[in-house]
Amino acid sequence: MRVCQYIIFLVLAAGMISGCSGPSGEDYGSSCEYARYFDVPDSATVVTVSPFDGHRDTLRFDVPMDNIICMSSSHVAALSAIDADSLISAVSGIRYLTNRNLRDRFDGMCGRPLYDVGYENSLAYETVLSLDPDMLVTYTVSGAEPQYVAKLRSLGGSVLVLHDHLEEHPLARAEYVKLFGVLTGRTDKAESVFDEVRDSYEALSRNVGTDLPRKKVLLNIPYGDAWYVPGQDNYMSRLISDAGGEVLGSVAGSSRSSVISTEQAYRLSEDADIWLNPGHCRSRAELASVHQLFPSFGPLAKGLPVYNNTLRTTPEGGNDFWESGVMRPDLILSDLVTIFGESDATSESLHYFFPLE
Repeated sequence: MRVCQYIIFLVLAAGMISGCSGPSGEDYGSSCEYARYFDVPDSATVVTVSPFDGHRDTLRFDVPMDNIICMSSSHVAALSAIDADSLISAVSGIRYLTNRNLRDRFDGMCGRPLYDVGYENSLAYETVLSLDPDMLVTYTVSGAEPQYVAKLRSLGGSVLVLHDHLEEHPLARAEYVKLFGVLTGRTDKAESVFDEVRDSYEALSRNVGTDLPRKKVLLNIPYGDAWYVPGQDNYMSRLISDAGGEVLGSVAGSSRSSVISTEQAYRLSEDADIWLNPGHCRSRAELASVHQLFPSFGPLAKGLPVYNNTLRTTPEGGNDFWESGVMRPDLILSDLVTIFGESDATSESLHYFFPLE
């Protein structure tokens, strides 16, 4: 794909790169402050690191890319943050994206046409190949190469698999903007964007009072039959901790989610100061109707605050918290600091959260 404009080498065999050394053994060093699963050793090289087995892939190119397919909303947000969403030729699931420019392009209202290539194993391969993209950027939730990635590569497609959704620190996920800055020739812009977000986040975190009791947070509702509680090193737990809270039932020293019963959650709720992210619910009455025990849960029974992170959503259920919010953890942190500090914080003063009335 567009091989005449740049040269790409994907080092796919395990062990072809060891540690952080280049082909001739030179030490790459690290250009990342928070991210663990990618590095940019120079302006024409990207190294991605598998969180599953440490396997490294190297991407080298000599011309900035201007035709990119994004399979993740967070990658859309990173390109948008550096004013490069016009370089996106296709996405996966346009109805779940809040990006107004892309939605308008998909509807044929302005600019370069945008296509929806579907999802993973139902990917529209003919559309992907006809667009002749410089790169399809995607993700994986396991150590095994997804079937659609293997097929695209067998058809001559260039695929970059990222693991940003598995980074634990909120600023680590935001730091992937640097990678997209390199790919699109907007390195300075990407560095500037990240520096601003990092400085804002760190300043907010430093200003959280350490002498005040931490807010005890009941998090989530059951998904299917399972109530997931993230470990203390998890992305969401870190945001809550940096804002001055703690997730009830969270396992120390782990980023993995544990599963509790509704009865266990009920017992935890007795200590809760606040309930966050109750699934699809947009009112206290709707939340109370989800389960027969919910009206007796601490925050509902005691009239304590309940906030959801679904202030900015699409009609089809897309949530900007997982789109632009990935690039702006400082705004999410600002929301949480406001919520923990004010019992009556309103949606007008927040970016991604709103109170359930």
